Amino acid sequence: MSNVAQFPKSTAKSVTARALAVLGALSAQEPSMTLSQLARVAGLPVATVYRLAGELEEGRFLQRDAAGRYSLGVRMWEMGLLTPVHGHMREVAMPFLLNLQYECRETVQLAVCDGVDAVYIEKLTLDTKTPVQSRIGARIPLHATAVGQAILAVSDQSFIDVISGMPLPRFTDNTVTTPRALNKLLEQVRDQGFAHSTEEYVAGSTAIAAPVMVNGKVEAAIGIVNYELRDDLEIYVPQMLEAAAGLGHRLEELAANPESH
Repeated sequence: MSNVAQFPKSTAKSVTARALAVLGALSAQEPSMTLSQLARVAGLPVATVYRLAGELEEGRFLQRDAAGRYSLGVRMWEMGLLTPVHGHMREVAMPFLLNLQYECRETVQLAVCDGVDAVYIEKLTLDTKTPVQSRIGARIPLHATAVGQAILAVSDQSFIDVISGMPLPRFTDNTVTTPRALNKLLEQVRDQGFAHSTEEYVAGSTAIAAPVMVNGKVEAAIGIVNYELRDDLEIYVPQMLEAAAGLGHRLEELAANPESH
């Protein structure tokens, strides 16, 4: 599934649309690109991208390294921290994530739903060799990941129907790829209160995840993942469920009394 921002080439006519297409070309999978790569992914002439990249670099929205590769600049990072999902959710979640990682000593992740994908907005890990698919900002499929399944299982049925009606890409031999199999899996997740995924998205990985419910609506998912096929992650289900419930309750408190935050 592509992580490129969806700006159709035919509509990228205004300066704003073109600048957004350049910025949107960068992703967790491709965090830095050459000028020609930016132009190709954005669907714009190299000369246009050269001019826009220079202006974006001057404004600190892009930065260029010694090899001439562009990546997102510090201004984008600063602006990202101001968004509700990055600023509010991550800040409130951090104590729960830290406590959970202390208990399990594994990679702990926080994800939210964005469109028809999930996005990792926080990750705590003891392992520097985690794959690119799990990095903060990475977009991941709802049907093939534990956090995605945890979110999808308690989403509105109309949204589940949309996802199950879309093509369900196969990433490994274990990936669920049919609507019937997906709906059966989601029913199991609802019954047990958490998702458990083994090598459905990344070979060698196993993960568990629980939804974060706020006033009856799913807002995020907390997950634990191991990349060496650990087969006993479920021993941490009680702690994970406690973290997800605690975060949900805290978000409800803050929504009812914003001044307390």
